[in-house]
Amino acid sequence: MTAEHAAAGRQWRSPGEAYTRALGEALGRVLRAGDVVALVGELGAGKTTFAQGVARGLGVSGYVASPTFTLVREYRGRVGLYHVDLFRIGPEDLGGIGFDELLDSGAAVVVEWADRAPERMPRDCLWVYIHGTGSEVRSLQVTACGPHSRQLLDLWEEEAERAGVGS
Repeated sequence: MTAEHAAAGRQWRSPGEAYTRALGEALGRVLRAGDVVALVGELGAGKTTFAQGVARGLGVSGYVASPTFTLVREYRGRVGLYHVDLFRIGPEDLGGIGFDELLDSGAAVVVEWADRAPERMPRDCLWVYIHGTGSEVRSLQVTACGPHSRQLLDLWEEEAERAGVGS
């Protein structure tokens, strides 16, 4: 975690996929146009599962697939959603997928493998670090990097409590 990421934070423990998805769904219900969520975790940690929950919370219907091979997937919900995966590309390739345009589009943006290009992420965004793989209990460590993302984290915590996934 870089110095500018040292701000407000929260940690959740997830016993399984359904809980991880429910945490994402609670975030999706409070996500606003222009919000950016940076997801970090090793292969199999649950980044796509979490993003599926975010999409569900935004009212996206249908299956939300990993964008590993397509790099970017767009979904329509209460707020537009771009789901980006940086696993197969480096920071030098972001111009080719229109990354800056996605961030400026007014849609919500969820970026898997954001740690591969942290310097390209907005200064004020929500970082979600997912630790654990396989059958392990996951730890979701969340860091809000500025006033906008701190407000988003507060709203998410309240929504998670309402949904019964806040403890």
